[in-house]
Amino acid sequence: MTDTTLAAPAKASGAFFLETVTHVEHSTDELFTLRTTRDPTLRFASGQFVMLGLMVAGKPLVRAYSIVSANYADELEFYSIKVQDGPLTSRLQHVEVGDQILIGRKPTGTLILDGLRPGENLYLLGTGTGLAPFLSLVRDPETYERYEKVVVTHTVRHTADLSYRRLLEHDLPNDPDLGELVAPKLIYYPSVTRDPFVNQGRITDLIQSGQLFDDLGLPPFDRARDRVMLCGGPSVLTDLKALLLARAYEEGSVHSPGDFVLERAFVET
Repeated sequence: MTDTTLAAPAKASGAFFLETVTHVEHSTDELFTLRTTRDPTLRFASGQFVMLGLMVAGKPLVRAYSIVSANYADELEFYSIKVQDGPLTSRLQHVEVGDQILIGRKPTGTLILDGLRPGENLYLLGTGTGLAPFLSLVRDPETYERYEKVVVTHTVRHTADLSYRRLLEHDLPNDPDLGELVAPKLIYYPSVTRDPFVNQGRITDLIQSGQLFDDLGLPPFDRARDRVMLCGGPSVLTDLKALLLARAYEEGSVHSPGDFVLERAFVET
């Protein structure tokens, strides 16, 4: 995720697992994915994030990253932008298979199923690397047990930035274990703001104009039926939240479930 970088004191190293990089994939000049080993004692709920980073000058340098992988997966997967002058990502983008990574021992976050009241449809609205936590949620059988439709929107600037498009369009609906659950319920709606594309524009504009719902063949947001999760840049989160509040939606949390939740842990760098 694009988020705040924190330099932790050396004595805090006990707060991290030391994991090994098993896979790195650079999808564009600005985006990459990495996978690591997973300590068997690490437990997390789909949609949560951990602190992830590297040892720099003898101290942990970490930032918050949503976990892309399923909560039952053997490895951990993360999705990141590359900030060339960023304290962490300027280094993290150069990691290779076999390198060691710090993974925080305490997953947390608000983008979990228990933060929402029961409903019929679940909308996962992501922009950029804000798609990350939803990739864990759409691989969780419980998501499909709770909702009749699961709609994932992913808004990016360029078509090449639609990372995980094949996973959402093809691989998950045809998965030998999950496909039977996923295929009838998962709807993937990518949109692009700067390149010609079948769905063009900001997600806020597509919602306001009604184009999103016309394209999906579903009625507009109704708090009696639809639940929403939001993750992305702070400006779009502000706009989306205002849009939902105007429709009488109530923000939820783990301790007080509501009609929508958003992740506040990330800010753009």
